[in-house]
Amino acid sequence: MALGERGAWDKSESRYCGVETEFDEDVPSLLSSNLNSGGFDFVLAPLMDPNYRPSLVEETSSESRALPFAGSDLILSPSQWSSHVVGKISSWIDLDSEDDTLRRDSEITLKQEIAWASHLSIQACLLPSPKGARCANYARCVNQILQGLSNMQLWLRIPLVKADDESMGENLDDLNDSWELWNSFRLLCEHHSHLSVALDVLSTLPSVNSIGRWFGESVRAAIVHTDCFLTNAKGYPCLSRRHQKLITGLFDHSVQVVLSGKPLHRLPGASSPVSHVDNNVNDMQRHPLRLYLDYVGYLYQKMEPHSEQERVELGYRDFLQAPLQPLMDNLEAQTYETFEKDSVKYIQYQRAICKALLDRVCDEDASTITTVLMVVGAGRGPLVRAALQAAEETGRKLKVYAVEKNPNAVVTLHSLVKLEGWENIVSIVSCDMRCWNAPEEADILVSELLGSFGDNELSPECLDGAQRFLKKDGISIPSSYTSFIQPITASKLYNDVKSHKDLVHFETAYVVKLHNIAKLSPSQPVFTFTHPNYSTKKSNQRYKKLQFEIPSDTGSAMVHGFAGYFDATLYKDVHLGIEPSMPTPNMFSWFAIFFPLRQPVCVKPGSPLEVHFWRCCGPTKVWYEWCVSSPTSSPIHNSNGRSYWVGL
Repeated sequence: MALGERGAWDKSESRYCGVETEFDEDVPSLLSSNLNSGGFDFVLAPLMDPNYRPSLVEETSSESRALPFAGSDLILSPSQWSSHVVGKISSWIDLDSEDDTLRRDSEITLKQEIAWASHLSIQACLLPSPKGARCANYARCVNQILQGLSNMQLWLRIPLVKADDESMGENLDDLNDSWELWNSFRLLCEHHSHLSVALDVLSTLPSVNSIGRWFGESVRAAIVHTDCFLTNAKGYPCLSRRHQKLITGLFDHSVQVVLSGKPLHRLPGASSPVSHVDNNVNDMQRHPLRLYLDYVGYLYQKMEPHSEQERVELGYRDFLQAPLQPLMDNLEAQTYETFEKDSVKYIQYQRAICKALLDRVCDEDASTITTVLMVVGAGRGPLVRAALQAAEETGRKLKVYAVEKNPNAVVTLHSLVKLEGWENIVSIVSCDMRCWNAPEEADILVSELLGSFGDNELSPECLDGAQRFLKKDGISIPSSYTSFIQPITASKLYNDVKSHKDLVHFETAYVVKLHNIAKLSPSQPVFTFTHPNYSTKKSNQRYKKLQFEIPSDTGSAMVHGFAGYFDATLYKDVHLGIEPSMPTPNMFSWFAIFFPLRQPVCVKPGSPLEVHFWRCCGPTKVWYEWCVSSPTSSPIHNSNGRSYWVGL
C-alpha cells in the first residue's frame, strides 16, 4: 500500500515504503505480515541464514550441499521477488579484515548472495556498510560484481554522520564524515551507475550544508530507525523538524524510506509498546511499526502538490538536452509553441516596452510622434503582439518592423498580421537581421535571443549586426545580460554523460532541468554584455577566473561540473532571468545549462575551487572553454571548440 498519491501525476518511487526485517525462511509469511497486514510495500530482508560461513561447511564429495537461502525461488512469483523484496546482504561480511578466513568467507558469501538475488530477479540489494575507512578489497569485489550486472542496483549502506569540526581529526580511524567513506568506495568502483547509496538516518543529524551534499548523490533509500522518532503530546511517534525536512526533501528526490528497528513508543493507557495493542484493533494496526509508517505517510501526503508548471517539467528533470542552434537551424513549430506559452516572459517584455515608450515620447507628443520599433528575431509574433499591446496601454503611436530569417515562421507572421488587422502598422521582413538594410533607423530594438547562459545563442553577435539600424540614442531591449555559474554535485548527470564513452560529450554544454543536484556555493557572474555597444574596441571574446568557497561545515564535496544561468535587464528596473537568487517567478522558457568535468574534482573543507571560463570567437563559430586549476588541475575542456560550438 503506497504512502499515498498527491495527484494522478504522482509516479514517484518515494511513494513506496519498506521495512527492514530479520532472516526468515518462510518468505511468503514474511511478506504477508509486513505487506498485507502491515501496510508496507516491500521488505528489506536477508536472503541467507546469518549463521552460514563457507569455511564451516563440511566439504564432502559424496553429496552436494544446498546453500542456506531463505527458501527456493518457487515460493514467490518472479513479480513478487522483483516488486516486494530488496535483498539484504549478510551484515557480518568484512572483506578488508586482517583475518584471512573471515575475508575469504566474506568474499564467497557476497558473491553467492548477489548471484542468488540476480537469479530471483530482485531489483536491488543492500550492501553492508564498510567496517572501516579502508575498504579497497570490498570495493574491488563489488566492482567485479557490478561488471556482470545488467538490471540490479546495489545500495551501499552509509550512516548519515559528520562530526563537528572541533572533534574531527582526533582519530583518523574514526568515521568523522561518512560521505568520505562513500566517496572513497565509489571512486574505487569508477562511479558505476548501478552503485547507489542507502542512507542510515540516525537520531542526530549533521549540519544542513553537510546533508545538502547528498541530494546530488545517487541516493536510492533512506533507512530511518525508530530511535529517530520523538513522542508527541498524544503519545504517538513523530519526528523533529529537522528530520521532517530531511525526509520530505528525500521524498522530493524520489528516495524511498525504509523503517528499521523495534517499536519504542507506548500509546497512552497501554502497558506495552505499540506492537502489543488491544486485540480489538484491526490487523492493519497490529504491525509493530504501523504507527511509524502512518507518520511517514502523513509527511508524504502533506507535502505541497506540484504546480502545473512543475508537473509539465517532471519529465525533463535531469534530462540532458543539446542547446538550440537558432542561427544555424530554423526552429520547428512545436518549439515556437512551447516558448510562446510562457506568458510571464512576454508580460516582462511588455512592461519594458511600456517604460521605453513613455521615456521616448512625452504625453504632449503622444498623438503626433510615431515610434519606430524593430523586433529582430520575431519568430511567430509574440513580441510583436507585446509591443502593440504596450503601445495601446501607453497611448503611443507605433510603427513595427518584424524581422525574421526563418521562412516558415514568416508564413505564420503574415497570417497573424492579416488576422489581427495590423497591415498598416507592422511590416514583415524575411531576412537575417545581420544582412538587412533597414529603410529607416529604429527608436527601440527588441529581441529575444537569450539562451540559458545568456549569450550562448549568439545574442551579442546578432545584436552587434542589428545595432547599425538603431538610432544613436535608441533603446535596446534587453539592454544587458550576465551569465552566472556555480559548482554542483550531479552524480546522475555525470553518469549520463559518461555513458557515451567519448570525449565529445564531456566537452558539451547541456540544457537541463536541474533537480538531483547539490549546489555547493552561491553562483558568481561570468560574462556581461551591454547593448547598444558603441565601444571602439568591441570584442565578444571573454575570459573570467572565479574562486568559489564551499562552506566549511559542508565537509568535502565532489564537483561534477557547473550549472550556468543568466539574468537580463530588459529596460531599467525590468529584468528576467533564471539565476537562483533572483529568478523570474513562474517562467519556464529556460532551463539551466550544465558544463561537465571530464574528471570530477573533490574539494576539501577550506580549500578554494578555482575555475576558468573562456568565450571564444572564430569566423564561423563561437564556443566556450573551461577548466579547474585548484585544488587540482583539470584539462582545458573543448579546446578550439573541437567538441561543442554554436555556428554563426
